[in-house]
Amino acid sequence: QVQLVESGGGLVQTGGSLRLSCTASERTFVNYAMAWFRQAPGRGREFVTGITRSSGITYYADSVKGRFTISRDNAKNTVYLQLNGLKPEDTAVYYCAARRGDYIPTTPPTYDYWGQGTQVTVSS
Repeated sequence: QVQLVESGGGLVQTGGSLRLSCTASERTFVNYAMAWFRQAPGRGREFVTGITRSSGITYYADSVKGRFTISRDNAKNTVYLQLNGLKPEDTAVYYCAARRGDYIPTTPPTYDYWGQGTQVTVSS
């Protein structure tokens, strides 16, 4: 069982930045592709970005391209999400997710493990 713990959320103004972290309990973290999803009130959980095991390939939703950056440090069992140029529509609970293998689907049920989420609120 892999436990994922997110941190780094908060309240920022439009145009501000945050850095989210997600640390895994599993030392075989390198065996998992990682992704970030988000869920706004009254909406479904949507894919934000994902990264392969070796950090060789990253994927982004069109809505965050050029503003958000995913990275990982396998030595620290941690994946990061740098959020720049934040907009009010980015307000949501952000979740990290892990999936065995090196494929990064965009549908939540395909992921094996989830963190508890961290709130990001962007004020206008």
